[in-house]
Amino acid sequence: METSIFGDIFTLLMLIMLQLVLGFDNLLYISLESKNAPPDKQAYARKIGIAMAIVLRIVLLFVLLSVIEKITDPIFEIHWGTFVHGKFNVHSIIVLLGGIFIIYTAIKEIWHMMALEESHEQEKTKQKSLSSVITMIIIMNLVFSFDSILSAIALTDVLWVMATAIIIGGLMMIYLADRVSDFLAKNRMYEVLGLFILFLVGIMLVSEGGHLAHLEFFEFPITPMSKATFYFILFIMVIIDVVQGRYQKNLITVKERTTTIPIKETDV
Repeated sequence: METSIFGDIFTLLMLIMLQLVLGFDNLLYISLESKNAPPDKQAYARKIGIAMAIVLRIVLLFVLLSVIEKITDPIFEIHWGTFVHGKFNVHSIIVLLGGIFIIYTAIKEIWHMMALEESHEQEKTKQKSLSSVITMIIIMNLVFSFDSILSAIALTDVLWVMATAIIIGGLMMIYLADRVSDFLAKNRMYEVLGLFILFLVGIMLVSEGGHLAHLEFFEFPITPMSKATFYFILFIMVIIDVVQGRYQKNLITVKERTTTIPIKETDV
């Protein structure tokens, strides 16, 4: 009995770590989405959105446990000659739609950042209502939670372990969400990096959804992007951004020094 308890505790710790690792992209989306709320309500939107998502994650856990086989059964198939072929199930559709929406969100925000002529008043009109921001945080939180919940089901069949890991992981996300948002607010230069990481997350979800749907284009199957590849690209992107930032600062410093050097008068 003691061995079983220690085994459950070890599994619980593993699941909490898994929640945090898989929740990084979720935190990034929450931080960027909460910016669309009124400034004085952004922290509230993050906390309430994640708190409600925790409750719905528990509900989703019970649902997946009861219909785990049905969500992987094909519900329709497309077959257009040798061009496109796929068998879609509930899981693949949710992941695909989530990935497409994240790609759309990232591209839209990058486009807005490039539109430098946009005025402050126009920025205000982009703000959404508090309820719509919270709703989007909840929906995308559930999309991101599919992988972590299915991984939890694969690791253990002890319900209290899975539920406790979801609750603790959610509480840690509430704590970290404000820190991530504050960091992005104080370091606006990293906001562009965050948006491109979000775009990469969308690509990863689309590739995973396409793999789950057994999608093939011209008889070439869609293969999912591995987590190792994702984190390696993420690491490279961060390094490039840091090096680029320091290089720009050095260029500015050199330019300031050259413009402040007094010009000596020479006799003609």
